[in-house]
Amino acid sequence: MAVQTKLYTVEEYLALCQRPENAERRLELVEGEIVELASSSKKNTVIAARVVRFLGNFVDERDLGYVTGADGGFQLGPRTVRLPDAAFISKERAGGLEGAMFGAAPDLAVEVISESETPRDVLDKARAYLDAGAQMVWTVYPDAQVVDVYRRSADGGMIVDTIGADGTLSGAPALPGFTLPLADLFR
Repeated sequence: MAVQTKLYTVEEYLALCQRPENAERRLELVEGEIVELASSSKKNTVIAARVVRFLGNFVDERDLGYVTGADGGFQLGPRTVRLPDAAFISKERAGGLEGAMFGAAPDLAVEVISESETPRDVLDKARAYLDAGAQMVWTVYPDAQVVDVYRRSADGGMIVDTIGADGTLSGAPALPGFTLPLADLFR
């Protein structure tokens, strides 16, 4: 006998998030299922804050759009809402700042990867962002001091480049002109 799990809509997810008992919880909606995110380690949250600061300085100086932190929600589909650790969305795609979440994928999503996340989890997140319209995803590995950069290839596949601790991240195509030496991120 099969046991059916309830699949939630975005509206049901938002209502669930507004309940007082969920005020301190970080919840995502992944293909209709509610997933609670684990708390970040001290190292991960500091690195995520650095990413937000570096991106925010660049974006604000040029009035390009918005940079979000770990509780900024992005609707990636009719039954998926993700909360990247950091993200950039252009003004044109953001649709304003009203409401509980952005109705589109970020141009750039950043996930700081914890030890509990499997390679499959990371790949699924990156694919979900790109499938929903993100131009780029950075997955940051604090202990290894590397960042995997995911982008779409010309044929619709996925390209992954690994940037080592002595390398420099480029924001192009999502943020042309933005660079971030990983030595500054992992210091």
